[in-house]
Amino acid sequence: MDQQQIDTFRAQPVSAFSHLIDGKHVPASDGGTMDIISPIDGQVLTTTAKGTTADMEAAIASARAAFEDGRWAGQPPAARKKVLLKWADLIEANALELAVLGVRDNGTEIGMAIKAEPGSAAGTIRYYAEALDKIYGEIAPTSSDILGMIHKEPVGVVGAIIPWNFPMMIGAWKLGPALAMGNSVVLKPSETASLSLMRMCELALEAGLPSGVLNAVTGEGKVVGEAMGLSMDVDVIVFTGSGGTGRRLMEYAARSNMKRVYLELGGKSPNIVFADAPNLDEAAQVAAGGIFRNSGQVCVAGSRLLVEASIHDDFVAAVAKATVQMRVGDPLSMETHIGAVNSEVQLKANLRFVKTATSEGGKIALGGTQILQETGGYYMEPTIVTGVTRDATLTQKEVFGPVLGVTPFETEAKAIALANATVYGLAGAAWTSNLGRAHRMIRGVRTGVMHINTYGGADGTVPLGGVGQSGNGSDKSLHAIEKYVSLKTAWIKL
Repeated sequence: MDQQQIDTFRAQPVSAFSHLIDGKHVPASDGGTMDIISPIDGQVLTTTAKGTTADMEAAIASARAAFEDGRWAGQPPAARKKVLLKWADLIEANALELAVLGVRDNGTEIGMAIKAEPGSAAGTIRYYAEALDKIYGEIAPTSSDILGMIHKEPVGVVGAIIPWNFPMMIGAWKLGPALAMGNSVVLKPSETASLSLMRMCELALEAGLPSGVLNAVTGEGKVVGEAMGLSMDVDVIVFTGSGGTGRRLMEYAARSNMKRVYLELGGKSPNIVFADAPNLDEAAQVAAGGIFRNSGQVCVAGSRLLVEASIHDDFVAAVAKATVQMRVGDPLSMETHIGAVNSEVQLKANLRFVKTATSEGGKIALGGTQILQETGGYYMEPTIVTGVTRDATLTQKEVFGPVLGVTPFETEAKAIALANATVYGLAGAAWTSNLGRAHRMIRGVRTGVMHINTYGGADGTVPLGGVGQSGNGSDKSLHAIEKYVSLKTAWIKL
């Protein structure tokens, strides 16, 4: 990858996108479209179909028909594997084009996007392709005149609602295991970042995925997302996004067919630094990257920095020093470390959080303002706020932006109490040279993922799931497959 290649794809016009239903490109039933605004410069990049309830119902009907006639679910595992592996190959072959398209749509810096989006998506699809013929049923321990068999069957139609921060990566976390197990899928991308994911779905058809097995409908969540949630013909919904939307999806399930709903929601992940950390300079560098990459728009971002009081001032200074070395700017420049905020709405929300933090007694140690207004895009200075208390808004509410709240602690017990002081439990970290303390932090901090002397980087072999109001179920690893299968008992008298 070089800058010239990136600029070549940047210069290409982006055609309008329509729905993908039953293997065909389909406009909205009423002809409606949505403008796609690039956060790089605030200009219209292209348009997508603005889906209607009828559009979503058509996509669900297509998925149901495909599942019932067995065109995918009925194929032998080796055949499904072949298609998924070819799909992964196509994603890799088109990786730079996909990454640039995604960056133009959501503002992630290209250095992160090329790995986290097409790179991760291809790896995920390939992982589940290789796993699908290694998932066995079970034989129960019964008496000699009974054969008890436990079959693992696809659930049917899966509805997947994908966020805007890493659409291809998170999309693949849902699509990989769902399709590997023989389900049909209806995909609803985010209104503000759908293009790369829609293109990825087109590549699935090129790879040989039968029509109707994967459908994608663009549009507003309050219309097409609600239609999916209320459908009597969707068996499972998987969602990554806000707690408010997650609650509505659970309500829709209760009002309709009691469909399963798996949620990966927000986080206020604590990054806990003890004075005995093995390398405080490294911890400071990682702390800065753990919150400021992708402008803090990462569900597992280390947005709360808890620092042992004896090193608080020096460590905050080290994090600030590491942060100012990170260049904010054009996300399609290879020299950029932090790209654009996804939308003007998100940028304004971030700035309101900073204002609230200072009104509650927090002190801005770095940043706090919008920058690069002359570009027309949405850029924010990485922001560090000290003096953030346990009950402060910056402790309790997810910003989903480049804002780091810092809180000192005196003891290990206090650190655990602060870490657990929110309704969330998605990720966390502790930096210490004390092996016993490391294990106590793993046990004591209520979270789905706990890092020790690092932050981020866990690959697809381990699950990502939350506790509390960070959700339920897991993405990644073989455990994710559990969401997309039903267990059926066969009790046979011999």
